[in-house]
Order: sequence, then C-alpha cells, then structure tokens
Amino acid sequence: MRGTSGLIEEVERIAVLRANALGDFLLAVPALKALKHAYPGASLTLLGTPWHADFLEGRPGPVDDVVALPPISGVSTQASGWAAPEKLCERLRARRFDLAVQIHGGGRHSNPFIRRLGARVTAGMRAPGAESLDRWVPYTDYHHETLRFLQVTALVGAVTGDLEARVAVTGADRAELAEALGEPPRGLVAVHPGAKDPRRRWPVERFAEVADRTGRPVAVTGTPEEKDLVMGVVGAMRRPAIPVVGALGIGGLAALYERCDLVIANDTGPRHLAAAVGTPTVAVYWCGNLINYGPLSRVRHRPLISWTTACPVCGADGMDPRAERCPHDLPWVTDVSVDSVTEQVRDLLDDA
Repeated sequence: MRGTSGLIEEVERIAVLRANALGDFLLAVPALKALKHAYPGASLTLLGTPWHADFLEGRPGPVDDVVALPPISGVSTQASGWAAPEKLCERLRARRFDLAVQIHGGGRHSNPFIRRLGARVTAGMRAPGAESLDRWVPYTDYHHETLRFLQVTALVGAVTGDLEARVAVTGADRAELAEALGEPPRGLVAVHPGAKDPRRRWPVERFAEVADRTGRPVAVTGTPEEKDLVMGVVGAMRRPAIPVVGALGIGGLAALYERCDLVIANDTGPRHLAAAVGTPTVAVYWCGNLINYGPLSRVRHRPLISWTTACPVCGADGMDPRAERCPHDLPWVTDVSVDSVTEQVRDLLDDA
C-alpha cells in the first residue's frame, strides 16, 4: 500500500471505474456498497459501458448514475488503438470529482485515465510498471477480485462485512419475464451451459444428464451466441426443457433466476447474477479461476473444481498468468464428474 489511508473529508462526488462484463461488475458490488456506506451523502458515478447504464437505470443500489464510456483501450475494451477522447475527459473533469477509484485492473491503461479526471484524490490498484495513484495497493496474481477491490476501498476508509453481491429485482424485471415466458413452473431449475472462454465450458451432455437427474422442470438459458450450447443441452435431455435463448435482458434473467430453486452453470456472469438475487448455485470451475472469481461461501453455492493445470491438447502450462495462451479451445474442466455435480445439486435441492 502506498500513500495515506482513511476517510477523505468533504467528499460529494465519487467516480468508480469498472467497465467490463456482468460477472466483473457483480464481483465489484461489495466495494461499491462499501464506498456508499462510508460516504452516504456523496453521489457515486460508475464509469462503465452501455449495458451498465441500461441495467442500473432505476435499480436500487449504491450506483447513482452511470457514464457509458466509448471504446478506450484497456479501459472499456480489450481492443487496441482506442484512445480516451479529450472531450470526454473534459466533461468528466467538469463534474469535479472529489474521489476517483480504479477497480478495473493493474492500471497500465486505467490509471492514466483516472488521473486525467482531475479528482482531488485517486485510489486503485497498481501492477509493476503501471502509473501510480495517490493511494494504491499492489495488483498481484491469484487474488479474489472482491477482496482485491475491498482492499482498494479500505484505502479511503470504506470497509464492509458484506462479501457477497446482492442485486435488487425490480417490477420491470418481473414484467419482462412475464411477457416473455409467462408464469415459470414451481420448483424450476435453470441450467446455463455457456461461458465466454470455451475452456471453461463443461460438456453439454453432462449438463443434460444432471438436469434429467433433478426430476424438476428445467430452463436452459443462454445468449443468442450460445444457442448451439442451449439446444445441445435440450436435445441431449430425456425430459423436456424450456430453452431461453436471447429472450430476456439481464433484468429479465435476474427475475427468472429469482424464481428458480437452483441454477447450475459454468464459471460465468449468469452464475454471479443468480447468486446476487439470492438463488443457490452449483458451478463447474477451473482451479485458477476459482481463486479469483469463485463464490466466497459454501452454504448456498457449491463450486466443483477442475484440477487440470495444462492444455489437454498440447500440454501448455495454464498456471502462469503471464504465459502466452495456447490456441486450443477444448474444455479444461472435463475431470469434473456428473456424479460429483449431482451430489451437490441434490444436497441444495433437498434444502429448497
């Protein structure tokens, strides 16, 4: 840690940079709540992306408003060649933020962006070689993201005992669900077989077998890009299931998961969403990702861990975060058995 720590006086406006995907945002919610609790009279602005603005509009929570950033390399997109527009930075400086917080990564690109906002105090994370902020903690490998972000907020006097994200489901979310799917059946279980990284995807046939073993009505959820995975599960099941492909926005999906007794998934944003609305989850995790992104409790959330540490095709080491990624996209999680997932599913459903 560098710089002094503790509460900052006379904070009226806070900016927080976290401009990536659904699961990434949900991992940051405890830190956002800690900031709001420490500075209850301050307005908290999330520097995010358009989906954040859509999802958070009118939703109770710690975020008061969202600035949807355009593509900026290392800040709001991984693509290269996108610089932060000066007019955008001028508009943000005009807001006269008292505190700007970076919980977006190691800071190579994000720390210079945060410093351009002109806040009285900046705080965040810093990897070796990244630009410094007024208050910072080292960005290190294999550290749970939620705990990492809470270390940052502690630099400015914001602490909390709430380690799990919670997200409010609104009347608009429930209306969206009702319009798209009608009334969900009682005892519903949802399966989400997708994941952005193909290496995190448990085989669809195994999801289908676990879903059949529940003996419950089943909905299989996915984005339009995940249609083949969804239909793969539905087609492999012996019992009928409801495919839900691109029919719901994030709010509607939250309302669907709220009505479920359990969600079975890979390591992916919808698993975090299900947990955030209070639904138990069972999920298949690669061991390295569990450290950074897994559930922090085991009462209602059960991760099944793959201990595969090298590419099943070429043997490339998967444990060095700085190693170049091999080109193979086969799953790394097939050592997780159907029986081990079923055991956790049955244990949680028995308590439902």
